Amino acid sequence: MIKLGDLVMILDLARQGLSVSAIARRTGFDRKTVRRHIERGLEPPAYTPRPPRLSLLSLYEPFLRERLATVPELTARRLHREIKEQGYKGGYTLVKVFVRSVRPAPARRFERRFETPPGKQAQVDFAYFKTEFTDEPGMERVVWLFSLVLGHSRMIWARFVARQDLPTLLRCHIAAFEALGGVPEQILYDRMRTAVLGEAGDDRGVVYNEKLLTLAAHYGFLPKACKPYRAQTKGKVERPFRYVREDFFLGLTFRNLDDLNTQFRQWLDQVANVRRHATTGRVVIEHFVEEKPNLRPLPAGPCNAVLALERRVTRDGMVSVGGNLYSVPDCTRRRVVEVQVTATQVQILEDGTLIANHPVLEGRGRRRLLEGHRTLPPPANSTVTREGAAPPTKPPGRTVTPRDLTIYDAIGRRLADQGVRP
Repeated sequence: MIKLGDLVMILDLARQGLSVSAIARRTGFDRKTVRRHIERGLEPPAYTPRPPRLSLLSLYEPFLRERLATVPELTARRLHREIKEQGYKGGYTLVKVFVRSVRPAPARRFERRFETPPGKQAQVDFAYFKTEFTDEPGMERVVWLFSLVLGHSRMIWARFVARQDLPTLLRCHIAAFEALGGVPEQILYDRMRTAVLGEAGDDRGVVYNEKLLTLAAHYGFLPKACKPYRAQTKGKVERPFRYVREDFFLGLTFRNLDDLNTQFRQWLDQVANVRRHATTGRVVIEHFVEEKPNLRPLPAGPCNAVLALERRVTRDGMVSVGGNLYSVPDCTRRRVVEVQVTATQVQILEDGTLIANHPVLEGRGRRRLLEGHRTLPPPANSTVTREGAAPPTKPPGRTVTPRDLTIYDAIGRRLADQGVRP
């Protein structure tokens, strides 16, 4: 192929009047070549496009498009894990660029980030989720995600629960402290009603729930409420909710609440807490190992924060607490009993005497029957099966003893001999 410089020289020599043979001798090209280029003149070079190169992602693009069309909020990290399980050998960047082209990122406002020293602060909140458990097809359930995030390392402890009431709040705090192996110096709350009652009018500041203060005193942390209408001050716990929803919750199925939490704990251990955090630039679990010595040690004994209630005993010998049923002994005389709910226990008292002690049941619609309870026959209007109840006895006077028919035949012959007509 002739170069552009040689072509210019051939054309310049031709303009000077040299013959084709003279130009061929001077340039060293064949006369046919010289003649062909003189006839063509100076033309722009024609480049053919490169043949398309098959990307490592090409085979998986239909799957990615289908997933994003079904669940648009899925993250590129989540999709990268899914196609890796299908055999994808490429990197995360290819997936991220493709997802960005299919789903452009929305414009974002940037807030000034506030960092805390190790062990200084954690943030707590509940998030609202809806799902349909496969054990209950056709029934949509509301579940709440309790989340506690350490402000320094971004370590997440979280659990899905059926309610966001006070006993659940206390119970999740205790479980989080035990799992983390320590307690932060302070915990920041949104204006949730289970934690913050409001503000006092006599300049005393925020009024916290008394039971939460008991828990705080026992574990040695200081509760703090974020300012009204400033939820972004709790961004370290608010942002993970979106992360949990998009990277874990969406597109999955769960048999029940226990199965949901089992899958969620696995995701926390294998994905969320072992990732490199985008803000800190550190692997979360490794960062937490450095922060843990700065947490306050756990107290020696359990917390004694008690929520006292009054509950009516049903005809079937059960007491309803938090949407679940707990049994009482058959000898219970009073129809209304006192119930003391702690973070882990449901204690039932009659006239100040403890008559039943149950562990708190998670979820709703569950029943717990202690051994030795509900052994008497159920009332006549009861339609509930009584586990462990003795079979009902027949009323006296209605028992008939079976006899041999020959007895009745002998009695009939004797009466006939005596002249008695049947």
